[in-house]
Amino acid sequence: MSDVQCTTDERGVTTLMLDRPEHHNALTRSMIDQVTAALEQVQSQTRVLVVTGRGESFCAGADVNWMKASATLSEQDNRADAKALSNMLEALDNFPHPSIAVVQGAAVGGGCGILACCDIAIASESARFGFSEVRLGLTPATISPYVLAATGARQARRWFLTGERFDALEAYRMRLVHDLCSTDSLGHRLDKRLADLLAGGPEAQQAIKQLIKDVALRPTTDEIRTDIADRLAKLRTSDEAQEGLSAFLEKRKPSFDVS
Repeated sequence: MSDVQCTTDERGVTTLMLDRPEHHNALTRSMIDQVTAALEQVQSQTRVLVVTGRGESFCAGADVNWMKASATLSEQDNRADAKALSNMLEALDNFPHPSIAVVQGAAVGGGCGILACCDIAIASESARFGFSEVRLGLTPATISPYVLAATGARQARRWFLTGERFDALEAYRMRLVHDLCSTDSLGHRLDKRLADLLAGGPEAQQAIKQLIKDVALRPTTDEIRTDIADRLAKLRTSDEAQEGLSAFLEKRKPSFDVS
């Protein structure tokens, strides 16, 4: 039985749901591999990806029994498990279309890594977060690149080192999540963000995601400025851009707006 459910509606909104509610959607190796495979399979039919968890929690980190089993594995086998998790996070971080994490309940360890890989994170005000690895004698190594990109090093030092749990307001303050709302309002807030994203050009959104990756934290050299000018010039001549401009001038919705 699959621990990950993945469906795509007529708008191209793909919902990837972690589906181990009785275990607070804690990650197993099988679950990680299922997510990685699903992300590859749905790319061609997706406009926006929504990542969520069934039940009370978003994702409570690594499954306890999986962690116990790691003590009996060789260093090579443990490396393979860690690389599988890294592959899943990288697939989500590099997903070519906009992605939204919808967080309720617990988001701990790997759960924080998953939401940090999404472009937008919406959280219930009652959600709880934490990087508990240090209290197990471990480090949040695999999730660290994505969390650091979201929060910065200064915040990561405090929360990685202490392993404290923190609430949704703190997650918002440290830029781990973008939006807070009541649990009852999560669906409404998601619908609003989906409408915003579905009003944009899908080719432009893919180009934007790649642009951010290529430009972030790099000095604005002549080479960079030439490169980004070339990207814009190329995109301006695309069918999508021409349709968007025509729609603006004609005061109508462009054909790609399915909001």
